[in-house]
Amino acid sequence: MTTALGNLRVLDFARVLAGPFATMLLADLGATVTKVERPGTGDDTRAWGPPHDRHGQATYFQSVNRNKDAIALDLSDPRDRAEARRLALSADVVVENFRPGLMAEFGLDHDQLRAENPGLIYCSITGFGRGPGAQLPGYDLLVQALGGLMSITGEPEGQPQKVGVAVVDVLAGLFATTGILTALHHRTRTGEGQRVDVDLLSCLLAGLVNQASGYTSGGVVPTRMGNQHPSIAPYEPLPCSHGELVLAVGNDRQFTDLCQVLGAPHLAEDERYATNTARVRHRGQLRTELIRLLAARPAEDWAKELTRVRVPAGIVNDIAGAFALATGLGLAPTVELPRADGSAVTLCRNPINLSATPPVYRSAPPPLPRHRSV
Repeated sequence: MTTALGNLRVLDFARVLAGPFATMLLADLGATVTKVERPGTGDDTRAWGPPHDRHGQATYFQSVNRNKDAIALDLSDPRDRAEARRLALSADVVVENFRPGLMAEFGLDHDQLRAENPGLIYCSITGFGRGPGAQLPGYDLLVQALGGLMSITGEPEGQPQKVGVAVVDVLAGLFATTGILTALHHRTRTGEGQRVDVDLLSCLLAGLVNQASGYTSGGVVPTRMGNQHPSIAPYEPLPCSHGELVLAVGNDRQFTDLCQVLGAPHLAEDERYATNTARVRHRGQLRTELIRLLAARPAEDWAKELTRVRVPAGIVNDIAGAFALATGLGLAPTVELPRADGSAVTLCRNPINLSATPPVYRSAPPPLPRHRSV
């Protein structure tokens, strides 16, 4: 099968999530990725469990390391360092997320490698950049706290909350992938490599989108609103006779149709609710009205009827329910990858659909490599 990145060679020094996620995306698109791991222990996430699969392997590691080969190198050993340098000088892309300055000590930083490999794309992922924040540890939870995300997550009177997945690392991995692909396009036109710098804090701030612009251009410091939206109403889960119904009403047409289904068309004509701005202003009163009406039926019944008239509505699924929904919609959310021992692992597929060069699934995440003599 033709792949978009079939001739690309990537050397992956990254650990944990952001970097490995980026290199896995490149591998899915056809790149040959060699993952460099510590002898004996490997990537930190090999020990991050439970959960483990039935073969005792940490599912965290599996989530971001398919389609890769692995090699064990001790970068404090001169011989292993020489092998790492050899691999880097023959690579198209190097990805690393060590603390700033460490790769220079190993002779594996951007400047030293590019002097001999001018076409190299060198991607560094840090927590807080290479300036005054260079020595700060870049953990997702810490960045969610320092970057303001926890301040807008949770109930208004409750404690700040983290998001239920390492979303900052995922954002950083996506931004890193975009930067790498952009640099590769530039190299195709000019022959020149370049450095790609991504830091977790900047990725989070960019990922705050409307909440960030509310502050930067509107002077508003957002606060926690639970499941409500600062700019849209109704846009939240609401209790029904059984279960909760999630409403994501994004325009006045949808609100009018919601009111029709609920048997209360007069609400759409009420000046307090006729426009989104008015609904946001009177969200408390609107919520009371909607809860009263929704109490007549179970959430699943409301969801089916509202979906039929194109009002965004649904129930709150658990993860199993979410995969079942995607399967029922024909989205084929999982792939099965073979292991060398004849077993297989099931993982979430790459969501990018390409008509000519679709993602490929060659191999399961690699086993812990043995430290070879070089």
